[in-house]
Amino acid sequence: MSLILHSRQPRLARELQETLRLAVPLVLGQLSAVGMNVIDALLAGHLDAHTLGAVAIGTSVWSLAIVTIIGVMMALPPSVAQLNGAGRRDAIGPLFRQALWLALGLGLVLGLVVRFGGALLVAEIGIDPQLVPDVIRFLHAVAFGAPALTMFFALRGLGEGIGLTRPTMYFSVFGLALLGPIGYALMYGRLGVPRLGAFGSGSATALVLWLQMLAFLGYVARRRHYRDLHLFAHFEKPDLRALAGLLHIGVPMGVTLLMEAGLFVAVALIIGTLGTDVVAGHQVALNVASVAFMVPLGVAMATTVRVGHAVGRGDAQGVRDAGLVGIGLTLVAQSVSAGLMLLVPHRIAALYTTDADVAALAAQLLVLAGLFQFSDGIQVAANGALRGLKDTRIPMVITTFAYWGVGMPVGWWLAFPHGLGARGMWMGLIAGLSMAAVLLSRRFWKLARLPSTPARA
Repeated sequence: MSLILHSRQPRLARELQETLRLAVPLVLGQLSAVGMNVIDALLAGHLDAHTLGAVAIGTSVWSLAIVTIIGVMMALPPSVAQLNGAGRRDAIGPLFRQALWLALGLGLVLGLVVRFGGALLVAEIGIDPQLVPDVIRFLHAVAFGAPALTMFFALRGLGEGIGLTRPTMYFSVFGLALLGPIGYALMYGRLGVPRLGAFGSGSATALVLWLQMLAFLGYVARRRHYRDLHLFAHFEKPDLRALAGLLHIGVPMGVTLLMEAGLFVAVALIIGTLGTDVVAGHQVALNVASVAFMVPLGVAMATTVRVGHAVGRGDAQGVRDAGLVGIGLTLVAQSVSAGLMLLVPHRIAALYTTDADVAALAAQLLVLAGLFQFSDGIQVAANGALRGLKDTRIPMVITTFAYWGVGMPVGWWLAFPHGLGARGMWMGLIAGLSMAAVLLSRRFWKLARLPSTPARA
């Protein structure tokens, strides 16, 4: 046994090196995306409390709307990765052009849903009537950025699939750098622009999304790394068969992301009935956990690509190595975040608020967040490995069961019949994420042990 492990060490070391090369830019790109939400909140908060409330609610509705679409577009990286691994780079260009058609169609649908459906949702969920007009203005403005967002993800998926993840980082940081000055000018009324408040925040986000996408498109069209793919060699009409293939992989992933995002939104709404201080403490802990989650998410994206390359090569051992390294690297990263949340929760909470009651509750919730760091990391890493195999339907069923069949009932039962309040709901998150981690990792190792896995995928 030790001889086998010793002979695999050089291979695992190479796999670790390649995974890190892909993952680091993706992690920085994800942190930049979170940073855009932080900039929106900071600009709105320094303007006035009314604008902050409107932007916060509008951003929540926008985020919930885009998560499913982003999940569908995540069908592209494993598809490109498998073609690249198989040496079929000539097939990547036609697939990418179909992905652009899919992105354009989904973006238009998303924009219409946010512009009209979002306004209806806001009017019905019972928020402060004084906030409703500005929330709707924010949604009307940000909806124009939807097609740019979906096409940006098509460009991301192409680059990540062929192993070029730095452009994702470049243009995510580019968007982050633009949002501050553009948002400031539009929200506060600078450079001859009237003060637009929440509408200015949505407009700035939409404008930055278009600038990001166009800059990324120009980069892809001109860089030599993409030249042999002949991405824009000719115009192609939508191919229903190719689009159906992408949707077959992507729709389950979209549902999976919606189930997870929906769980956290539902938990926030339930906690919203427990009082202002409880809501504030929950938001602090959730913000910290969300930032920490960007690291395993970036590693999971890299794992998808590495597994996809191994599948394309027909390398069953490579599939197992990529999954092992991805999960192992995630556990190392989660050890750091869990340690901080468990050891210094009060100091972390104090960075967000000076209110003693809010800080105390936030610290309690951060301890619970520290406990689910490992299960959260394992479930996202295992899901990333399964995406590399294009195995998305069973994971969709698993996550729906784990989040809504286990997490939500356990959380509600502990929060209300047992009187644990917000802590009970967070214990439900631990239960749901742990169940997802066990079932998804079991699913991956079951498939990875099959010698026929690359051929089947």
